[in-house]
Amino acid sequence: MVKIRLRRMGAKKAPYYRIVVADSRFPRDGRFIEEVGIYNPSSDSDKLTVDMERVKYWISNGAQPTDTVRGLIKKLEA
Repeated sequence: MVKIRLRRMGAKKAPYYRIVVADSRFPRDGRFIEEVGIYNPSSDSDKLTVDMERVKYWISNGAQPTDTVRGLIKKLEA
C-alpha cells in the first residue's frame, strides 16, 4: 500500500519534515517514491510547501495520506 507521509529530517530537537510518497512497508525515514513537499514546524510561521498537483495525482492512484499529512493538506487548502 502506498502512503503519503512525513519523513523526519534535521538535528536532534530541531526537526523538519519532508512529505513523501512511500510504500508502507518501508521504514519511516527509509526509501521513498517521490518527495512532494516540505513542512518545518520549528520556523516562526510553520513553513509548509506542497506540490498539490502531485498529491492529487497520487491520491487518485490510490495513495492514502496519513492523518497528519491530511491535516496539513486541509490547512493549505483553507
